[in-house]
Amino acid sequence: MSNRKVAAPGAHAGFWQNNLRDYGLLVSLLLIMGFFEVMTGGVLLDPANVTNLILQNSYVVVMALGMLLVIVGGNIDLSVGSIVGFTGAVAASLMVYQKMPYPIVIGLSLILGGLIGAAQGFFVAYGKIPSFIVTLAGMLIFRGLTGNMLLGQFVGPFASGFRAISSGFILDPSDFGILQAEEGADQFYWASMLIGVICAATLVFTSTQRWRRDRAGAMETEPLVLFMGKNAVFAALILGFSFLLASNKGLPNVLITMGVLVLIYTFVTTRTTIGRRVYAMGGNRLAAQLSGVRIERLTFLTFVNMGVLAGLAGLIVAARLNSATPSAGNSFELDVIAACFIGGVSASGGVGKVIGVVIGAFFIGVMNNGMSILGIGIFWQQVVKGVVLLAAVSVDVYQRNKG
Repeated sequence: MSNRKVAAPGAHAGFWQNNLRDYGLLVSLLLIMGFFEVMTGGVLLDPANVTNLILQNSYVVVMALGMLLVIVGGNIDLSVGSIVGFTGAVAASLMVYQKMPYPIVIGLSLILGGLIGAAQGFFVAYGKIPSFIVTLAGMLIFRGLTGNMLLGQFVGPFASGFRAISSGFILDPSDFGILQAEEGADQFYWASMLIGVICAATLVFTSTQRWRRDRAGAMETEPLVLFMGKNAVFAALILGFSFLLASNKGLPNVLITMGVLVLIYTFVTTRTTIGRRVYAMGGNRLAAQLSGVRIERLTFLTFVNMGVLAGLAGLIVAARLNSATPSAGNSFELDVIAACFIGGVSASGGVGKVIGVVIGAFFIGVMNNGMSILGIGIFWQQVVKGVVLLAAVSVDVYQRNKG
């Protein structure tokens, strides 16, 4: 008699119920990429455009990670776009007018973002003022301060070291005269490709170890075929994008920054006490409070974190434009919030994943880029994004009511 375990009917029903939307998001992203790749005649996935896509949308991913914790905790932050513009303006003024070294300016800008987040978090957490009102006021205040500081002028340019935050690329052997392409041939950046291979191998290895550990512990796991297929898709995506980037200029520095932040916030949200408490607070505030969770302090910290990431995004945007502009950050909060909701974050709090938010951010980025390539007007682009956002929130409400 065989000792092989046979899954009972419906054994994976809970898994499908909990993870169907995540897989749906990934499939949706692949479909929209395929759609725009066909409609643009192959321009979307051209190596130069892929690099541009990452550089253009890096701020969305960075701030969406902070917005994830804010929304999961049951709040909202409408001021992030204005904080981007304000911190960028302050950084530019310090570097251009005060001749301050850019490493010091980077540190001061992150501190400034944290202080702004702390001020808003104080009013929300301890002043008991709704986050919508506090951050709406912050949006107006810091947009106005940015305008008064710059007086309609562009402040720049910046040192090459500062610009490298957003527009720089990792070092490659070809930078040292090694593995250079023959004259007339396109340069291939092997270091970037190698990093992609390492990332894909690491993803497959760690996810396999986790799947085996959960299965050995009799925990709910995804079906083997689906697990293998998912890992194959993710590995192929990593290798494919690495190849495209290596065919152009290599891996952008900002992509490395994004990757590190994604790993950190994945760990915080899934493996730490403070992460679990944020989800508990958003899921049932009263129950969390009765369980000993310090609601006020936790809310305060989520806004401080959001402020720091908005400050970082301000530096990234300023570095990419090589100047601070009065309009920097305009409507950024809309793309960031939309990325969260499209990525599966519940509008009522308590639900959301880092990977979903990242997929949502790239979903927004691909739509923006694809529609721009096709020559669709900015106003119609807003209509399309509004419809997609409404559909995403409708799915969330439907699933919550069904549950």
